[in-house]
Amino acid sequence: MALTPGDPAGAVASRSKPRQTPRSARGVTRRFSRALLVVNPASRRGSYFHQPAVLAFARAGVRCDAVLTSHAGQGAHLATTLSGGYDVVFTLGGDGTAIEVVGALAGHGGPPVGILAGGTGNLIARTLGIPLDVRRAVPLLLDGQEARVDLGVLTGARPGLRRRFAFAAGVGIDASMVAETSATLKRHIGVLAYMLNWTRAALRHETFRTHIVVDGETIEQVASAVMVANFGAVLNDLIRLGPGIRQDDGKLDLCVFSPGTALDAARVAWKLLRKDFRADPCMLYRAGRRFRIETDPPRAVQADGELLGVTPFEVAVEPLAAQLLIPRPRVARA
Repeated sequence: MALTPGDPAGAVASRSKPRQTPRSARGVTRRFSRALLVVNPASRRGSYFHQPAVLAFARAGVRCDAVLTSHAGQGAHLATTLSGGYDVVFTLGGDGTAIEVVGALAGHGGPPVGILAGGTGNLIARTLGIPLDVRRAVPLLLDGQEARVDLGVLTGARPGLRRRFAFAAGVGIDASMVAETSATLKRHIGVLAYMLNWTRAALRHETFRTHIVVDGETIEQVASAVMVANFGAVLNDLIRLGPGIRQDDGKLDLCVFSPGTALDAARVAWKLLRKDFRADPCMLYRAGRRFRIETDPPRAVQADGELLGVTPFEVAVEPLAAQLLIPRPRVARA
């Protein structure tokens, strides 16, 4: 397939040559024969892994048509207009590219989506246990499981905004980390750039007043971080944000962290690492379906690592809206 500048998609495409039989080098029969690969070449590793990904599909015996995005939002357009002729859609880029495609196909009964890590943080891929090396990730996902997962929908933050997210949305330390991490630093040290700025934001110990409504319940609290999470595990379960957070239960989970001192902050971090969610005055959790979050003063809002505007904002859950490919448990690796 070759898309020309006159095509509605306005992208560049390439195709891997299929084998005669849909079998991988290890002889595992695939249930997919045609894959659409949406590549963001501007992402940290998107252009580097473009050709290795196409070759990985060819080795697996799956025909792959790769289309390249040229601006933000085009991934959603490509997925919507082109996915009808494919058994599966893959993304290669950062978390922004992944959620563009996942959100565009959510709730329409279209093909499942496989996420390949091509960005800096790659939080969604890491959370799903998808290898960062696309040469390993492609065959594992082609032979993986299909999973229905909830999505969050964020509105407010700026006029006319309606944005789906897969992992979490929030204000406070996480949004400061995103805002302060430059593109240059991300290119040079990758995910360590986020960790460095998360530490800096935490050490500043900035707090703000919150007014939160969860399914009609009002919560007033001084906090340093407020998140509405869909996935509880972070970095392949190295950290858990809270107790019982599931991505397929039809609910999202409010996580409010309000350490008053540096010692409190260290205790909260230690408890998250140990997955210890016993009652703590600096940790508050609520599961729900609808959320409204206001802050004083207004704070920057992020979702899946992208800044979207400022508070107030609202979040609602879309139960089981997305269909994703994930590695089978016996072979999932970070």
